[in-house]
Amino acid sequence: MKIMTLVIFFAILALTMVVTYWAAKRTNTASEFYAAGGNLSAKENGFALAGDWMSAAAFLGFTGLTALYGMDGSLYAVSALAAFLLILMVIAEPIRNTGKFTLGDVISYRMRRPEARLAAVIGTTVVNLAYMIPQMAGAGVLMKLLLGIPYSTAVVFVGVGMVVYVRFGGMIATTWVQIIKAVLLLTTAATMVVWLLSKVGFNPLNLFSGVEDIYGAQMLAPGNYLKHPLDTFSLALSLIVGTAGLPHIMTRFFTVPDAKTARKSVIWLMFLAGSFFIVTTLIGLASAMFVGQDRIRAVDKGGNLALPLLAQYLGGGAGTIGGEIFLAVVCAVAFATILAVVAGLTLATSGTIAHDLYVNVIKKGRVSEAGQVRVAKLSTLAVGALAIAFGLLAEGVNVAVLVILAIAIAASANFPIIALSLFWRRFNTAGVIGGVAVGGISAVALAYIGPAFMGSDAIFPIVNPTILSMPLGFLGALVGTWLGGRDLANEHRYDEVLFKAHTGVGIENEPA
Repeated sequence: MKIMTLVIFFAILALTMVVTYWAAKRTNTASEFYAAGGNLSAKENGFALAGDWMSAAAFLGFTGLTALYGMDGSLYAVSALAAFLLILMVIAEPIRNTGKFTLGDVISYRMRRPEARLAAVIGTTVVNLAYMIPQMAGAGVLMKLLLGIPYSTAVVFVGVGMVVYVRFGGMIATTWVQIIKAVLLLTTAATMVVWLLSKVGFNPLNLFSGVEDIYGAQMLAPGNYLKHPLDTFSLALSLIVGTAGLPHIMTRFFTVPDAKTARKSVIWLMFLAGSFFIVTTLIGLASAMFVGQDRIRAVDKGGNLALPLLAQYLGGGAGTIGGEIFLAVVCAVAFATILAVVAGLTLATSGTIAHDLYVNVIKKGRVSEAGQVRVAKLSTLAVGALAIAFGLLAEGVNVAVLVILAIAIAASANFPIIALSLFWRRFNTAGVIGGVAVGGISAVALAYIGPAFMGSDAIFPIVNPTILSMPLGFLGALVGTWLGGRDLANEHRYDEVLFKAHTGVGIENEPA
């Protein structure tokens, strides 16, 4: 099985490396490195968006939570679907029209102050690193258990792989790696669903009743994992608004030529990722029914390997040729998923460090085209080193929980400043700083004193802190705006920003 997994994985890796080599020859300018030249079609960007969103945490963590906690786990997957509507109706077009390469561009287009862009850099970097950690942890768990490779070696391998993708191919390579990964993941999920449904007479109700017979009616009722009455609402709120604050998702709207194409990209995303998330409930419940919760916990206490164990069972069981082949395929696809997602996160993070921090804050825009690309590639190495370091510290934690922490930070720190920059005339630079600081700190602090990390000793009773940390983020932005005083030039510029956000007509993104 180890040999088969490695053969399949290296076949996928070889394909993506060929894509990276092809993309490297087409990545010469800053626009090509950060945004693929802005020439992607809606279908291409939609598949890439789906690849970005269908992460290892969703592939492994969400199914694991469903297998161990029933319908509470499925809420993690299903709640994300509502986020796409917010992005489609409110966020995609203004982001595309007022930004250039990063979310910092969106904020700076309105504020024209380096302090505002610096606050956006902090928010973007923290969210991206927090989202990157569970991907690295997922890679370490898979390789350690299934291939006998040490956790630390696996994390380092993934870190090196993502640096290669981004360092040489930029957004063009990252996009096509995401597309390949999305196709592989959707195909694998569809095959698995058809296979598991064949075990229950192609009647999903038989699956639900089977789980109920084994674990009782409570398995299909709320409250197994999300104990507090407000947990479900906070989770849904976090995913709905937090997705709109994830930098590696939002920056994909800069890769298309216009706002209309950006909106069409979201429609592709809704159907592709939505289909995947819906079936994760069936996969998770089938894992509980066929594999068993005891075996899932024995292999990994966080439940991250419920899906690979189900693949092994569907193929014929441990030790059979079919079981080992299907397990090898699922593991190889999971590895490819991790590499693709961390590549997107690395690109978004290195972009904000190079473009926002170095080029626009430190050098005030006085950097050549070649210099921008060179700094972006150097920052990729630093981001890769940080991701490896944090990944080594995340061993043993359920990756879905870590993803929720990242999304909570995005909902509490990034989303308030994006929304207020686009839709509030009075908003100013002090408000940007206040929103990022208060929202980000409160999300991290409340998460770490909550049940996800402290268990029964939790001080804050709700697993997902967004229900409190997001209002605190908005409050920090409001108080900061008030303390910062009136900025009449900024307020006068609001009409221009609003017009540009909804029409795409206006001055260039970068101020003189």
